[in-house]
Amino acid sequence: MNNKHGSAAVLDNCVFLGEEDKNSLYEDGDVVIGGLFPLHYSPVFSHSTYKEKPKTNMYNFSSRALRWMQTMTFTIKEINGRSDLLPHLKLGFHIHDSCDDIPVSLRASLLLVNGQPDKGFRAESFYRDKVLKTNGYNVGCDAVRQTVSSVIIGDAGSGVSMALLRSLGCFHIPLVSYFASCSCLSNQREFPTFMRTMPSDTFQIRALAQLVSYFGWTWVGVIGVESDYAHFAIQLFLQESVHYGVCAAYTHFYPVVVSQQALDDLLNVIQFSSSKVIINFSGESEMQSILREIMRRNMTGLQWIASEAWATAKSLWEKSGDLLMGTVGFAIRRAATIPGLKQHLTSLTASSLHKSAFLAEFWEETFDCRLNGSLNTHSHGSDNFFDRQPCKGTEDLNDVYSPYSDVTQLRVSYNIYKAVYLVAYALQDLSNCKVGKGPFLNGTCADPKNFKPWQLIHYMKHANFSALGEKVNFDQNGDPIAYYDLMNWQRAPDGSLNLVKVGFYDASLPGHSLVINDSVIQWPLGKKAIQSVCSSSCPPGTRVVRRKGEPICCYDCVPCTEGEVSNKTDSLECSHCSADTWSNTARNLCIPRTTEYLSYYEFMGILLCVASVFGACLSLFIITIFISFKDTPLVRANNMELSFLLLAFLAICFLVGLLFIGVPSDWLCRIRYPAFGISFALCISCLLAKTAVVLMAFRSTLPRSNVMKWFGSNQQRASVLLGTAVQVIICFIWLLTSPPHANNNTDYHGATIIKECVPGSEVGFWSVLGYIGILACGCLLMAFLARNLPDNFNEAKFIAFSMLIFFAVWITFIPVYVSTAGKYTVAVHIFAILASAFALLFCIFVPKCYIILLRPERNCKKK
Repeated sequence: MNNKHGSAAVLDNCVFLGEEDKNSLYEDGDVVIGGLFPLHYSPVFSHSTYKEKPKTNMYNFSSRALRWMQTMTFTIKEINGRSDLLPHLKLGFHIHDSCDDIPVSLRASLLLVNGQPDKGFRAESFYRDKVLKTNGYNVGCDAVRQTVSSVIIGDAGSGVSMALLRSLGCFHIPLVSYFASCSCLSNQREFPTFMRTMPSDTFQIRALAQLVSYFGWTWVGVIGVESDYAHFAIQLFLQESVHYGVCAAYTHFYPVVVSQQALDDLLNVIQFSSSKVIINFSGESEMQSILREIMRRNMTGLQWIASEAWATAKSLWEKSGDLLMGTVGFAIRRAATIPGLKQHLTSLTASSLHKSAFLAEFWEETFDCRLNGSLNTHSHGSDNFFDRQPCKGTEDLNDVYSPYSDVTQLRVSYNIYKAVYLVAYALQDLSNCKVGKGPFLNGTCADPKNFKPWQLIHYMKHANFSALGEKVNFDQNGDPIAYYDLMNWQRAPDGSLNLVKVGFYDASLPGHSLVINDSVIQWPLGKKAIQSVCSSSCPPGTRVVRRKGEPICCYDCVPCTEGEVSNKTDSLECSHCSADTWSNTARNLCIPRTTEYLSYYEFMGILLCVASVFGACLSLFIITIFISFKDTPLVRANNMELSFLLLAFLAICFLVGLLFIGVPSDWLCRIRYPAFGISFALCISCLLAKTAVVLMAFRSTLPRSNVMKWFGSNQQRASVLLGTAVQVIICFIWLLTSPPHANNNTDYHGATIIKECVPGSEVGFWSVLGYIGILACGCLLMAFLARNLPDNFNEAKFIAFSMLIFFAVWITFIPVYVSTAGKYTVAVHIFAILASAFALLFCIFVPKCYIILLRPERNCKKK
């Protein structure tokens, strides 16, 4: 439309430039609502030489979209028939075919908002003194304004809707979409005049991410048509899926017009991927092309997840039912019924068919015939289109199946129904405005029959109404509260498609918004959902280790280390067991640790107990022998007091071994080490004093020697006490500074708690052993000096041999003690004590007992 300039005579005339569009549906009213529906799809583009006007040919007609269009006309007529809603306004409609194509949609939208006269005459258009000859229809501007639409319901596609908004947004003309779901359209700063009755993809993507996570599909392929809708949806999915541990095995976009090369590229990606679960963001037309190629390649075993754009597109089932069985996808909210719609759809009359090119085309395509005087000019690429047989007039829509008359899945149709009511209720609120209390400047109101588009937007943004029992309201972005039905494509007994609701997603529910009934789902293969993972789940007892440079869903399963467990699948970390528990063999459970200590009830403990008691009894037995034969020369020749004292403390040494058996406690540990150290110090001090007395006794026989006066009984006792006192002081300091104590050792073997005595101070422990070693060295030295004494009284070789055994035992003890742990360390300790004590007992006293008891003839004093 263009206003003439440059001539006052034509200022009141409006001239329409271009060709008249006859393929539209119009009904006049006080307010005319525009409508855009993709009645044709699959555009075929040809390279233009611009020698003639470029044309876009459409191959396919959408009966489903025709139902959408008819739903709009039905809703408007329903509102016009109500007395409680807009009683003083009549709604009209002006509907065009958008062809799901941006250029076609833009042209149609301009026709809606500028108007198109029904008739006129050719005129010359003048513009600034230049004559521009063009074909046009010259009528009064008032006649054109009557057909202007102040609000448009459309379009179905997100990309088309964005293009329309960028063109019409500056004129503040509201656009209400019934099927555009791109989250990008929620940007009110960029698209302030946009509203929709279709939920935003933000919610669908959350639902899809939860869906694939629910079935354990962590490795999915994501494909989509080259469009804003698919680009934004896939981008959102990749962001959202990370929160659910789901990864994309691949993402692939294909053009709207799918060439063979594009199909080959897409199918190669699908065929050679390890993922068998595919999410496709596209419309049904693109999906048809993909399914044909999949069928040609005989690819099976794929699990399709449908976006809402084709989740209920029944037309796909006719030729590809085997490939689509088991498909799951989210569909928008369904109306159980729209009262009167079925009758409206099926009550097509001959007059209506001849008045609308859209209805005529639908009739001819459905019954494969040609109407007399048909307005339809689309041949859909068919050579014999105009050679079809004439329609008989007896055709009946009830005799054939068509998506047009199928009202079992009223989803998009329901959105259109709500979109029309949104406009109606906004107009009702606008009409109810009271002057002085209006929302506009100075409390003014808008004229219901002559309002500005931006004034209507105000009321639309605040609309709140009910439709078929559902409360309808919108958020600050103009989006409705999201609700989806989870649909499963199942084969009915007769082979037809049965769309079964198996769950739902309700964004208004707190917490888990997705509810699924697994038991009613039919899968493509078998009775269970297929597996689609990059890496199999890590079982309990293992943890997930990410593979460097690969998606988070690709990982290795590493067993938990000893002492750590994981009791759930796909654990990221293993948890440590408590101090008194340890991991089992499977590493999935902490079990009580076994307790280890040298017990009286095990063989080694019993053996050491017997040896200790035997040694103590043998010492007492020897004492008894010495007492019984105290008058014999051999016994009298030995220092009886020191011998008895030595034997008594040897008996104690044997009994000390018993203290090392059993469960250790702090007080027992404080007795074990100092009793052990002090008793050995006493024994060796006695032996040292005894040897020194014998040595000095023979030295005193030399002329002028009075050395024996220093080795009397008192001196002998004092030397024993002095030798022992040093050890007592060492032990006392040890007990004061860092005494021995009981300890639960879990470092040596994790599954075992070793109950042991620890020295507390290593310096104290080795000081005790070192002092015993010094005393032993003194004994060895004395024995060396006494080597030439008379044989009958010479104990030097026996003392030397016993000390050599003593040294061998304790030198061997050191590395064994350091390198072992647990009850074996205790056993080594006891063995060293017993071996040392037995060495002294057998080397020094058993030979004397042998002579006393078995060789009495040798028990005499030689001169």
